[in-house]
Amino acid sequence: MNISSYIIPLLLAIVAIIGMGKRINVYSALTHGAEEGLTVLLRIIPSLVGLLTAVSMFRASGAMEWLSSLCAPLLSLFGIPAEAMPLMLIRPVSGGGALAVASDLLASHGPDSYLGRVAAVMLGSTETTFYTIAVYFGSAGITKTRHTVPAAIAADLTGFFAASFFVRLLFGA
Repeated sequence: MNISSYIIPLLLAIVAIIGMGKRINVYSALTHGAEEGLTVLLRIIPSLVGLLTAVSMFRASGAMEWLSSLCAPLLSLFGIPAEAMPLMLIRPVSGGGALAVASDLLASHGPDSYLGRVAAVMLGSTETTFYTIAVYFGSAGITKTRHTVPAAIAADLTGFFAASFFVRLLFGA
């Protein structure tokens, strides 16, 4: 066995020893933390269910393919393959959905292709914006996102365009 299999048990033992040293009821603190975690989970589940349902409906309706074909000429001006558009649409909403789209792109075009590299860099340089906002703002009870959504979308767009630019710069088109 290697050292990595001992890290979690070692960390738990260290926390328990420190807690006992400070005369903290470690078991009570653990159960209280788990109770708070479940409370947060119950508050954010409606947002997550709505978000995942909307993503599934968007993909199943064919709207993603229609929007991809509509944006293809604009994307080509920036060197972004039109096939990457579904990834750009789904990434801000669903990490799992984006990973599935990227896996399909890599399987059909190859990981060393221009599209494969762009898709991989897009996954690494962007965030699941709406999922993150739903989880964090939902758990904190914040209902008005103000400038968060526009700023996060601008960051995602920057990541998408930068991914294409740097893949072209470093690997060629």
